[in-house]
Amino acid sequence: MRCQQIGDGVMQVSIDRSQCVSCGSCWEACPALFVQNDEDSFSQIVPELQENNDLGKSVAIPDSISCAQEAADACPVTIITISE
Repeated sequence: MRCQQIGDGVMQVSIDRSQCVSCGSCWEACPALFVQNDEDSFSQIVPELQENNDLGKSVAIPDSISCAQEAADACPVTIITISE
């Protein structure tokens, strides 16, 4: 995973929705950050944490949401990226 410094104690999470297989591992591991999209069934960032309404990219969030890494590790197609 490539990490990019964006500030102390914050991270940005993205998910490549075009490669999502809708397995549910990310939203089960980290419901504070991921949810299943009602229209296409793929994973997305929860609406309140989306950057500019981008379903696949979060705003800068506190790194205290440690389940983000668990979700990335659980993803069978490795499409979740965390930039710190």
